[in-house]
Amino acid sequence: MEPVNIGVLGASTFALEQTAPAIHGARGARLAALATSSAAKAEPFTAFAPDLAVHLDYEALLADPAIEAVYIPLPNHLHVEWTLKALEAGKHVLTEKPIAMAAPEIDALIEARDRTGLFASEAYMIVHHPQWQRVRALLDEGAIGTLRHVDSVFSFDLRDPENIRNRPETGGGSIPDIGVYTYGSARWAARSEPVALSSRIRRENDVDVWTQVTGTMAGPAGEFSYCALTSTRLYPRQEVTFQGEDGMIRVTAPFNAGLAGEAQVHVTQGDTLRIERFPAVRQYVLEFENLVATLREGADFPWTLEDARGTQAMIDLVRAGEV
Repeated sequence: MEPVNIGVLGASTFALEQTAPAIHGARGARLAALATSSAAKAEPFTAFAPDLAVHLDYEALLADPAIEAVYIPLPNHLHVEWTLKALEAGKHVLTEKPIAMAAPEIDALIEARDRTGLFASEAYMIVHHPQWQRVRALLDEGAIGTLRHVDSVFSFDLRDPENIRNRPETGGGSIPDIGVYTYGSARWAARSEPVALSSRIRRENDVDVWTQVTGTMAGPAGEFSYCALTSTRLYPRQEVTFQGEDGMIRVTAPFNAGLAGEAQVHVTQGDTLRIERFPAVRQYVLEFENLVATLREGADFPWTLEDARGTQAMIDLVRAGEV
């Protein structure tokens, strides 16, 4: 099978530490090119991918005929613009979350995807992890009875004012950066959508740094209560709990599996607790291997632009529901 040559648009720290090595290590994928305005920023990438082609502007990478697919880890406010440019350049594209800053912006991406016949999606890595696939299967089979409540927490402490997550002009804030996980994981695993939400938001420098969401969501078995907390000003913590009439599912290290601890699924049914463990799973590698399977074999990709639009619509509701 011919490998999928992937180009990375931007030499971000996240790409260097997480996704570029994942591309390099994914079966059927080849880390083939990097676009960066600084040749010096490319050096750490070429250290593990010495045959990497380096382009000193983004347009040059999009014009490279050797590149079949583009991965975009640029700041949030640039995602829609460069996803559209990649599609118009004839490239398949996987763009970091959040792929847009408002749900209606994703409509243009869906139109461009359908018109060009190319692949485009959001890099929402958790749905590629067997931990979350197991949670979804457990909920589907009714392992905890009727779902009645979900609560989710994701926090870390990041006070650097120069970091793009703390800058309003780059689409910063805890809601777009990590709310996409606390909200989107409930939507995906429980096949649910919000009914009514209210939120309390604390801001610094016009960027949300603490957001508490409460409300109601609805899935196949009806409505359930929902609460979520995201913050970039708290001690690191991440956990999701699904509580049913007959049991409970607790998800540990749900978003940074491996980095925040071992990925586990704790299933409580009556007086019985069963712990399912997922050590050494590299979810970013799985994400790019699934991309290869989609492009080479026509396999379904676990996360679509429509899925991304649904989560972004929930983010929009959280912002609109501030009290």
